Amino acid sequence: MAAESGAGIDGGQGTAPASFEARLDLAQRTSARLREAIGQAVVGQDDVIEQTLWGILAGGHVLLEGAPGLGKTLLVRTIAGCLDLAFSRIQFTPDLMPSDVTGTNVLVAAADGSRHFSLHKGPIFGQVILADEINRATPKTQSALLEAMQEHACTIAGTRYAMEEPFFVLATENPIEMEGTYPLPEAQLDRFLLKVLVPSPTEDEMTEILARTTGHDRGPPPRVLTRDDVLSLRSLCRDIAVAEPVMRYASRLTRASDPAAEGAPEIVRRSLRFGAGVRGAQSLVLAAKAVALLQGRAHVAFADVQRVAKPVLRHRMIRSFEGEAEGITTDQVIAALLSAIEARPEPVAQAIRR
Repeated sequence: MAAESGAGIDGGQGTAPASFEARLDLAQRTSARLREAIGQAVVGQDDVIEQTLWGILAGGHVLLEGAPGLGKTLLVRTIAGCLDLAFSRIQFTPDLMPSDVTGTNVLVAAADGSRHFSLHKGPIFGQVILADEINRATPKTQSALLEAMQEHACTIAGTRYAMEEPFFVLATENPIEMEGTYPLPEAQLDRFLLKVLVPSPTEDEMTEILARTTGHDRGPPPRVLTRDDVLSLRSLCRDIAVAEPVMRYASRLTRASDPAAEGAPEIVRRSLRFGAGVRGAQSLVLAAKAVALLQGRAHVAFADVQRVAKPVLRHRMIRSFEGEAEGITTDQVIAALLSAIEARPEPVAQAIRR
């Protein structure tokens, strides 16, 4: 990006940007270049790529769910290749231990014969973390990510070690009904900003995949963003304005997902045991800011909140026995919420209906 403009998004080289609008324009063009670079390796999956970029810009973690062979790991590795950041891959298996993720203190001998403990850092001490097939490991090992994902730090033997920023986890998982998988604990799921569903390719996409993967290797993707670029984009994302009515709409959506809340739709009361909480509302606003940033807008619209509602909320809702028996998905519940909850304030909505 610096090669294109001569300076980073925040001005770079010690200079301030000309204006907020100029930063927005540069961020939009840079994001387009990043999408183009990813598209050189990943066929189709435009919505998946877009939603993953929401998570990166908003400073959150992303969970990618889909059947084996759909390119989830390829997508994460390609994104890591486009970013000039430290990349770590953790292959989750049933016998993986928490210390295999975080690291541990090992006894080492010095040249003078003395011995002391030295920290051997695990793969969690990266910047782009690929947690591959995260639900293949036991909940005990999955929980090794909790502190790092929430606090961007890891405590080992009583000592707290901070992660180098930017830090984010891009996890892949197979559908939980598959053999040999362990459902992620609710506390772990809640730390993912987004849960993105990876669909099967169309016939045209499948044909293009075959053409690309049965010939010669095309080489690694180009580097598009530096560490400072990513941090600047995240800072700019936080600067996107959100009007109070839009924030209140995000609050109403989140509260209406609670079956115990007054005014919750009937499908929520019947199908859910628990709805989204505070992190869900925060994630709605942050992801909506990322949508606006990618489109070069300085403010969040009601439509942005509606657009991010499913990937933000689908993994934060726990279905009741009745909901599971009837086969009602959390996406169906969110669609009902979007239909039932007015985006505009009630007085405005009433005036429009008149």
